Amino acid sequence: MDIQVIILAAGKGSRMKSRLPKVLHQIAGKSLVQHVVDNCHSMGANHCHLVVGHGAEQVKQSLEKEKKLKLSFVEQMEQLGTGHAVKMTLDGLKDDTPTLILYGDVPLTHHDTLSQLVEIHQDDPSGIALMTCLLDDPAGYGRITRDDGNQVTGIVEHKDATEAQKAINEINTGIMCCNSSQLKTWIGQLDNNNAQGEFYLTDIIAMAVADGNKVTAAQPVELYEVEGINTLRQLAELERIWQLKMAEELMDGGVTIRDPGRFDLRGSLSCESDIIIDINCVFEGQVILKAGAQIGANCYLKDCTVGENAIIKPNSVIEESVIDEECSVGPFSRLRPGTHLHRNSHVGNFVEIKKSNLGEGSKAGHLSYIGDCEVGQSVNIGAGTITCNYDGANKHKTIIDDGAFIGSDSQLVAPVRVGKNVTVGAGTTVTSDIEDDALCISRVKQKQISTWTRPVRQK
Repeated sequence: MDIQVIILAAGKGSRMKSRLPKVLHQIAGKSLVQHVVDNCHSMGANHCHLVVGHGAEQVKQSLEKEKKLKLSFVEQMEQLGTGHAVKMTLDGLKDDTPTLILYGDVPLTHHDTLSQLVEIHQDDPSGIALMTCLLDDPAGYGRITRDDGNQVTGIVEHKDATEAQKAINEINTGIMCCNSSQLKTWIGQLDNNNAQGEFYLTDIIAMAVADGNKVTAAQPVELYEVEGINTLRQLAELERIWQLKMAEELMDGGVTIRDPGRFDLRGSLSCESDIIIDINCVFEGQVILKAGAQIGANCYLKDCTVGENAIIKPNSVIEESVIDEECSVGPFSRLRPGTHLHRNSHVGNFVEIKKSNLGEGSKAGHLSYIGDCEVGQSVNIGAGTITCNYDGANKHKTIIDDGAFIGSDSQLVAPVRVGKNVTVGAGTTVTSDIEDDALCISRVKQKQISTWTRPVRQK
């Protein structure tokens, strides 16, 4: 589809009470303006012209890695209204091309809704396709005026409306599509003779009608699609609406979500059959849950894969890791980037693993740190064990071969290798390689002093 888009993203967002530009606040882990850009790409646009102002450099930097479609930035130095903002882009618009006007703080307009609006315009290329909606309480919004034949005749801003016009409940969303050449003509005719002293983009509706062009109104499927964000309260409300929608889509696909109101997805979540997700779980980046996986309450998963029938117990944190089938993790476990748990392995409470492989059937049940480590099959790692992988300057590797038993409160000082079927006694510090089938103990000899007298507090 040969369509160009103007995205108005210059507002300061004073009511957000934040130093961050309004359009960089996030819903579902993605900035508001990035949502708009992504929707443009999904509906087939090939070029977006972004009008930036407050925090312009921050907005540009946030989108600098955008590769899906072409972006151009125009800076609006003075905030003189939406008509003036659109005027900033006119030199970059291709003539006689459908132009869609969107807003950087209206993030959730579905790409199908946008495509339908463009199609309405293409059915009548000389007219304007305008997105409107009906509200029970339209206060504050521009009202759609119609003639006796129910044809759109214009838009009246709330501050300029008469009492009769304020009773109209069809309001303007600001989203529209029209021919770029006509847009340039209409924008050139705007004035700021209104209560706000601004150049209203909405005034081009009456101009189009006066020129004999038809304005066709369309409505979104859901009202949230055209909701703008001006306050942090509105941001939170739209976040919950969006999260509930994503939860409902997952449930429709067969995922059990214990409470859709306590579910957060900030990326993509791919689920096979018979997945169970408990309350207060956060999924970020790209997460894959294989058939039968269970995610306990209060878990955080980022860029990871959880295998078939694996169980993630409550309060666990998993980042950039792979968990194979039949594994169990937690409660209160942390898997850091580069971790791979192989089939039927187990990581228990207060165990942290980083950049390590835990072999099939191996266990680290309690209070351990395993970093830069290759653990073989059927290894048991006792409570309080740590791999001393950092010497203050460099990281070193620990290798624990199949069948080894590491006693509680042991320290493995890397680089070191523990051979097959080795037993490391509790409280041992291992500083050199251990050959297969050996017992390793490095304890201070136990002493007993029978004449010991315990000190008492002096009065």
